[in-house]
Amino acid sequence: MSIEINLEGKVALITGASQGIGAQMARTFHKAGATVVLNHPDQGNTGANASALCTELNALRPESALVAVANVADPAAVQLMMKEVAQVTGGIDFLINNAAIIRDRTVSKMTLEEWDSVISVNLSGVFHCCKFGLENMREGGAIVSLGSIAAIQGFYGQANYAAAKAGVLAMMRVISREAARRGIRANAIAPGVIETSMAATIPESVRVEMLKNVPLARFGEPVDVANVALFLCSPLAAYVTGQTLEVNGGWRG
Repeated sequence: MSIEINLEGKVALITGASQGIGAQMARTFHKAGATVVLNHPDQGNTGANASALCTELNALRPESALVAVANVADPAAVQLMMKEVAQVTGGIDFLINNAAIIRDRTVSKMTLEEWDSVISVNLSGVFHCCKFGLENMREGGAIVSLGSIAAIQGFYGQANYAAAKAGVLAMMRVISREAARRGIRANAIAPGVIETSMAATIPESVRVEMLKNVPLARFGEPVDVANVALFLCSPLAAYVTGQTLEVNGGWRG
């Protein structure tokens, strides 16, 4: 007898879903039967990428994907997005907080704008989505927010990113308590180095040294993170809340 994760009839809203881990999250949840809402901030190529992904998924299953535009750093835009999505879909079951940016610099050289922009998206953005998302989530749902190994290891030049991601981990522990009365679970995933466009900016010499810390001897793929998010939103994780799952190949640097 096999165990199947079936999310048919459920709605998953994924922030930063136009590329990388977010796009793979959308494909994975869609494959499990969920209707997926692809959020993007309408910056650069995000609109075109999200539209292409939406077309791809709807070709597989009609009316199973839609696009929602909002910069998560903008609370008014997030509030409007959540209301509109709930009106169209009937409610939100799963909120995946994936949107993030990096502005790496040592503390002595980091500008105030570089600090503020990362905190605004990576930490305040998660707060905005949880605050207004919870207003439109159905009972028994789940929130999964992306932290990072940077929050645990404290990588050089990432004071803004590491601080924001550490805040996300703490926020999920708090929300797991506050949302429990509605049967809504809240967990975090702390990925290691995942092969995305963001990871591609890491110099090769640094990548070589990083890989020495990974017992599985490879960096992760977006699907490695998406599969864990799927588990956390499934009935298989019905008694899992307030946790941070490290998806890093065993990194113990």
